[in-house]
Amino acid sequence: MWLLWGRDLPKVSDLDVINFSGQTRVFDRRGELIGTLSPSLASGTNVNRELLGPKQISSWLQKAVVASEDRRFYQHSGVDPIGVARGLLKGLLRNDLEGGSSITQQVVKNTLLRDLGGARTAERKFKEAVLAYQVDKRFNKDQILNAYLNVIYWGDGGAQDIIGAGAAARAYFKKEAWELNLAESVYLATIIPAPNRRYKDFEAYRPLMRSVLTRMVEDGQITKQQAEQAWITPIYPAGWRIGWNTDGTVRTAVLERPSRLAENLVSMMPPGQQYRSLYYLQEVERELAGKVDRGTLYGGAKIFTGMDLQAQRAAEQASRNAQVPEGATLGIALVNPQNGEALALVGQKLTGGRPNEWNNATQSRRQVGSSIKPLLYTLALEKGWKQSDTILDAPISGDYQPKNYSGTWTGVYVSMRYALNHSLNLPTVRMGQELGVPTFEAKLRDLGLTPPRDGGLSLTIGTLEASPLQLAAAYAPFANGGLYYAPSTVRRVESAQGEVLYQRPDPVGKRVWDKRVAWLGLDMIRGVVNDLSAYQGGLATKARIEGWQVGGKTGTTNDIKDLWFAGVTPLTSGAVWVGKQEGGAMPNWAYSGDIPTPVWQQATAGALAGREAATFVPPEGIVYRTYYRLNMAFRTEEADQAPVGHDGSKREAEPEAEPTPTPAPPPPAQTEQAAPTSPDTTLPWTVPSTPEPSPSEPDPTEPLPSEPVPSDPPPSEIPPTETLPGDLPTDPALPTDAFPTDVQPDDAAPAEPAPSDPAQPETNPWLPPELTLPPRQ
Repeated sequence: MWLLWGRDLPKVSDLDVINFSGQTRVFDRRGELIGTLSPSLASGTNVNRELLGPKQISSWLQKAVVASEDRRFYQHSGVDPIGVARGLLKGLLRNDLEGGSSITQQVVKNTLLRDLGGARTAERKFKEAVLAYQVDKRFNKDQILNAYLNVIYWGDGGAQDIIGAGAAARAYFKKEAWELNLAESVYLATIIPAPNRRYKDFEAYRPLMRSVLTRMVEDGQITKQQAEQAWITPIYPAGWRIGWNTDGTVRTAVLERPSRLAENLVSMMPPGQQYRSLYYLQEVERELAGKVDRGTLYGGAKIFTGMDLQAQRAAEQASRNAQVPEGATLGIALVNPQNGEALALVGQKLTGGRPNEWNNATQSRRQVGSSIKPLLYTLALEKGWKQSDTILDAPISGDYQPKNYSGTWTGVYVSMRYALNHSLNLPTVRMGQELGVPTFEAKLRDLGLTPPRDGGLSLTIGTLEASPLQLAAAYAPFANGGLYYAPSTVRRVESAQGEVLYQRPDPVGKRVWDKRVAWLGLDMIRGVVNDLSAYQGGLATKARIEGWQVGGKTGTTNDIKDLWFAGVTPLTSGAVWVGKQEGGAMPNWAYSGDIPTPVWQQATAGALAGREAATFVPPEGIVYRTYYRLNMAFRTEEADQAPVGHDGSKREAEPEAEPTPTPAPPPPAQTEQAAPTSPDTTLPWTVPSTPEPSPSEPDPTEPLPSEPVPSDPPPSEIPPTETLPGDLPTDPALPTDAFPTDVQPDDAAPAEPAPSDPAQPETNPWLPPELTLPPRQ
């Protein structure tokens, strides 16, 4: 057994954390106190971060738990031979390896052996015994018992589990742990083995209280008179209506409202929002694992982080205010584009009670949907494409048959800008065909993302999985001139004596986009937010922040399982995910422009509130031209080149039309600045805010000729089930021939265009050139 399992045992020294409870202080980037870092003692996956010391727990409860759970606790050396023998006998007779564990073994199981969970195996029992012996040699009994009382599971508290003596006292008796009397303490001790079952059958388990009191008398823990008094003392666990006889027997017992357990937990929550910054602190703890000794870390250290406390509070408020579908939760991550530091992390939809420990901001990996498209479009720009270049919006050949969200296609060439503004899948997949999936995968890896194996063309429209923190970091190069910084939280750790225990190396950015390419990508995602009004079908109008420049992109996955928004401002990059924790579809009315986008907007606006406004400034070599009444950024040498048509093949097609560009004055140029080294210096692309020249911005309130104008404001991204194939919006103000007439369902063959001169593309005087039908082949 030692050869099999004894060589990879956890270090008992890691349990040094049982001596400490919240002494380590954590500070944000400006030196403001965030909170204290408590060791995460846990029962399975359930974590108790509110650790109590021995003097904060009733001595009656300590004695009752020993009498009930491990009567020989003070005599054995971590393992009770009699208890083990009883457990083995039970295993032989009932095929059940559970039972016989000492208090020390249970501490080991719920801390050092958490990864093995509740597995009832010989391996776990062996490791428990060896480690329990080592723990008993290293710590005294009072320390071990105190750790047990902080880690033990005491039942289901609704939105949160009841972990530890503090939560148990509040849930069952609406008291603090030190206030429990002997009768209440004995009751809590008797329900530990199966709290949910025993709580619901008070009368059946009432005799166990007599047994525990008798043991306590026999062991000299209490006197006989104290036991008798405890037996006749009426107790009223939350939710129960109990009638008592004077001799301590139960006359009536009715469980009227089990929900009182959860209500008590919420109402007894300590003042000061105990769980504020929980998810950021959790990531700090994870990041420092293996870098700083746990005993030293929790012994009064000071941790300095990259958090912005204002941003964190804004993100938490946005989470509380978020309107999400029933059963859904969320994750929020904001990073500093300048160095990759996490400014704010929120891992769940906050409701006011103790939140779920799972951190969706950092731990979850969910398909990102259309929020991946700006990365592909920017790759195309890097390869020499222009925003004015066009792509065929028609079904592709082969086994993979994606569809646009509307379930329709136009059969015409649309510009890159139009395709991204409307989040069209078919032109996007054709773009991926021409650029090559391996090329795109390599770029995603440069951006800190992990493409799925054999993702194929589906990768171009969002089958990649990422966390909000990863996606926020991948968008940050749009805001900083093309540099990728790996996200981080911790800057420095000091001991209680001021000794530096850990110093993060200065962040070094990796060049992933040329500065001009990064600006062109930024210009496109700013178009997603600003080109269209909500009336025109703008996907991200709810991301706009007054006084600030914003760019971003929504994302929705199949069956509306995941909703995303990722976006940037001159000072922040962030991403929000909304979905069900366990996975599964959300209602058809849930749209990414309506649910995660306002959450991102509120969190980001709160983070920027009161800050000196900054604006994006283009690098040298960028000019603007107007195509299709949209002002677009171009590399200087390409600004006056005719748009090129693409159909997804490896060669470029002839342009189907040549719109006449209209020169427009670009925003003021600025000479290139050196990459910043100080975490708090100004971003290289930002200067104090000044109004941009009005010709640089299209009027978002005016219908653009390049887009159909719907008669009603449509949802941000329309699932196929919401629009019948072939339907196109119409407007009585436009002539009836203002839209393509060959729209067909995706599963139908494209209609053959009417005969025409092959040398001349078919045109419509009411359509801009980007919606001109392609030449007949």
